[in-house]
Amino acid sequence: MKYLLLIYGNQEKWASIPPETFSAEVAKQDAFNRKYKETGELLGAYGLSDAVAARQVTRVAGAPAITDGPYLETKEYIASFYLLDVASDERALEIAADIPWADKDPVELWPILHEAPEA
Repeated sequence: MKYLLLIYGNQEKWASIPPETFSAEVAKQDAFNRKYKETGELLGAYGLSDAVAARQVTRVAGAPAITDGPYLETKEYIASFYLLDVASDERALEIAADIPWADKDPVELWPILHEAPEA
């Protein structure tokens, strides 16, 4: 079963990390990524740019129409996401709870219902 884990953040949150502990926080995340890559349960982990770099794309009269910013106007934005492939919902919940900072901020867990067929 595949799942998407979403982590939210904002510049205020990142700035609140004391510079002297930032490397340790990154090391925790790297250890999490290695641990679940080695089990084969983590398919990928991706950190996203700041929200100011996000673009909305729609199609108008057959051509792309592009505007700045994320779709939702919120303080928090999707900061990173993870793709899991695990045996059960319970296992996905265990891994989500193991994400560094899950004790401070919630992690969203979404079951993936459809996947494009491989070419």
